[in-house]
Amino acid sequence: MGNISVFLDDYRTAPEGYVLTETIDECIELLRNYTIEHLSLDHDLVNKDRNGLMLVEMMVEEKRFANRITIHSANSVGGKAMYNCLKQAQQDSILSPSTIVSLRPLPLKYFPPRVLQHYLDVQ
Repeated sequence: MGNISVFLDDYRTAPEGYVLTETIDECIELLRNYTIEHLSLDHDLVNKDRNGLMLVEMMVEEKRFANRITIHSANSVGGKAMYNCLKQAQQDSILSPSTIVSLRPLPLKYFPPRVLQHYLDVQ
């Protein structure tokens, strides 16, 4: 299997061409075993104790990243914390400065066409 794109969310459906993961455990397993082209992350998950920020912290600790990372959480506080953690990893030379890290919150019920293009551009 070549590069894959992964969408972590327990509520939204994944864009076409993305592997949907609903838990941080599923997501970290893919990060450990595949080259991830684009990783799009939500903060709030069903398991309130294992959220997107915990995943990002694990990624930094294990130095496992995608070529491009988007934080799509509608939780502004949680999403910003995830984004800031990744940007700090770039400043600390843990995450490559060439990795594009973006904060693009998504509505819960649909993908606006302009935002959806962000996901289609990866393919």
